[in-house]
Amino acid sequence: MCSMKKICWPYFDPEFDNLPERIYGPTCRVCIDNETWEDCTIVKVDSVNKQGLLLEVVQVLTDVNLTITKSYISSDAGWFMDVFHVKDEHGNKLTDQKVINYIQKALSTSTGTPPDSAKAYTNNNPTLFSPTNPTDHTTIEMTGTDRPGLFSEISAALADLHCNIVEAHAWSHNARLACVAQISDQSTDHNPHRLATIEDHLITVLRATTALSPCGKVPNNGQQEVKTIGLLGSGDHNYVHQGTMSTNVERRLHQLMLSIRDFDGPNDGPQSSPRTPLGLYSEGEGRKTVVWIESCEEKGYSMVSIECKDRRRLMFDTVCTLTDLQYVIFHASASAQDGYAFQEYFIRHIDGDALCTQSEKERVIKCLEAAIERRVSEGIRLELCADDRIGLLSDITRVLRENGLVVVRADVATQGEKSINAFYVRDISGNEVVDMDFVESMKKELMGSNPIYVQVKNDTRIRPSSPERSSPLSNFGDMLKSQLERLSNNFAKIK
Repeated sequence: MCSMKKICWPYFDPEFDNLPERIYGPTCRVCIDNETWEDCTIVKVDSVNKQGLLLEVVQVLTDVNLTITKSYISSDAGWFMDVFHVKDEHGNKLTDQKVINYIQKALSTSTGTPPDSAKAYTNNNPTLFSPTNPTDHTTIEMTGTDRPGLFSEISAALADLHCNIVEAHAWSHNARLACVAQISDQSTDHNPHRLATIEDHLITVLRATTALSPCGKVPNNGQQEVKTIGLLGSGDHNYVHQGTMSTNVERRLHQLMLSIRDFDGPNDGPQSSPRTPLGLYSEGEGRKTVVWIESCEEKGYSMVSIECKDRRRLMFDTVCTLTDLQYVIFHASASAQDGYAFQEYFIRHIDGDALCTQSEKERVIKCLEAAIERRVSEGIRLELCADDRIGLLSDITRVLRENGLVVVRADVATQGEKSINAFYVRDISGNEVVDMDFVESMKKELMGSNPIYVQVKNDTRIRPSSPERSSPLSNFGDMLKSQLERLSNNFAKIK
């Protein structure tokens, strides 16, 4: 007769893990309402609060290309309650069920990868691209003092080093440049110090703007900087890289611009519009962006008010800046009407204090103004599509530079075998190119008998051309024709 041992173990109720949720409710509730309003979708978020949560929610909505037309935010007493009125890129309600499901999942978990339909949705926004396999690429962050043709020089330097630019985003504002790029190495050179070589080469290009000191040395003002992270080389490059190209590149560009103090204006001259105390509006200045700060002493908040021209991704830019400046947003409201936006934020510093000093208030005002202005790129927008190859971006930007145009904002991505390029350009003096004769001439010449196709958009008011006035760029199409002809086989029409 065999004896049997009695085995015992503790019992765990499978519902135990859900006990807090059953007592206090879910940690996050997301409701997407398409019934209340005829012209917009309402997104409601109730959640346990944490620092930076508002930015995560706004980023999810902007990543799927939604426009926030109205919002109410409250995050006091450890609980976060938000209401957003949103529209899609066509100004309609959100109807794509796959995108709705993604928003619900992303807001509930603050993580996740968009489904295919959501990716297609974001790819309609030229400022957001997702590379095919970002783990195979090296990410480079560059900051420096801007000058005409600098982005073209950076592209040429990478081409000389046999680096293919898979994706790149560059912003220029107040004589500063910030660029985040992903590259793939096409060189057969297996030098273990190759990554350092690339960094040194790029830093030389960036520092070419800086004047020598009396002793013949380049002054280190902290603005010319190159940081890399990725697969090239075997050196120890312990640089902090925040986020991925697909979701956080725009926040990283904001951070880079903030780090080189683009809110202070150009180093070599006064700002184009002098600032009044606390950013108050002056009719004589004709400013479009107005920011001011008041104290709410009863509750211990500082109230930040913003009035400016409305545009997409505006709320993301302002919330991103306040978060990166280490301020906590407790309450907020935002609305837009007749092309104008109004936002109010009730904030405290992360240490619990309101804005006390005049200098602190002025710094916040300047940083918010810069965050709003640095994305605004009115003027001529060029979109080109071509078979991807090393040096393509260098060739395109060189042609623009040689014909008196400078790139003030760039978004470059690779989709399959194609390279898609979008540029905002101005003339060499920094003025907007808004001569309609020039635009039509360029389109006619580039899309005429030669199989070179370029899409041109004008994102500013068109000034009627005067027959008496001769524009130096009126024959731009003729000048570009011969130089782009050899690239014609690489171009395809953008649909």
